[in-house]
Amino acid sequence: MNIDKFNRNTHIIGRIVSAITLVLLVGAPFVIGKYLGAMPDLGAVAKGFLAVGLVWTVSSVVEFLVYTPMLGAGGGYLAFITGNLINMKIPCAMNAREIAGTKAGTTENEIISTLSIATSSLVTIAILALGVLLLVPLQPILQSPMLAPAFDNVVPALFGAMAYQYYRKNIRLALAPLLLMSALFILFPALTSQTSIMIIPSGALAIGLAFLGWKKSSAKEQA
Repeated sequence: MNIDKFNRNTHIIGRIVSAITLVLLVGAPFVIGKYLGAMPDLGAVAKGFLAVGLVWTVSSVVEFLVYTPMLGAGGGYLAFITGNLINMKIPCAMNAREIAGTKAGTTENEIISTLSIATSSLVTIAILALGVLLLVPLQPILQSPMLAPAFDNVVPALFGAMAYQYYRKNIRLALAPLLLMSALFILFPALTSQTSIMIIPSGALAIGLAFLGWKKSSAKEQA
């Protein structure tokens, strides 16, 4: 099977499964409400959506534009269907790409992304199933005050380790966005709930600095 046929089949299957997933996610509350005789209040749903939905709509568009080129078609469909992109799928795909030495936009990267995200999804399902079975026996340990700080810092520790792999490649370029975003989050703590949207200014700053650096180096080479 050539890559063009593979991509066509990927898009066909991905669109069908995405549509089915969307119907299941949106329809579940209505099916449960119908079965239990407690249908959701559509007026309250609309008000709730207006309160948070508009922000998440923008965030969803931003994530799609940022992550899809990184993951490719197969990995993108799998990641958005199974969810948990920021905490699980993106770090897994980036780590796999780093190990395999592939570059974004290549066929090899698409294969690696698809395999890594599929593996991540299967492992997540297995761990969740095991967690449900062991939830009651392990509850005293999981709720231990001694372990609470560790659970509170799992995500920062994960992304700190992942980020360093890229920061060390160009510390000077990474320093400005890192300092700017850190200052904004410290001065305006409410922004921590809008991390997806904050990707836009931080990414724009990094791209702008990289372009200026490239332009400066090109000017030196031509001189």
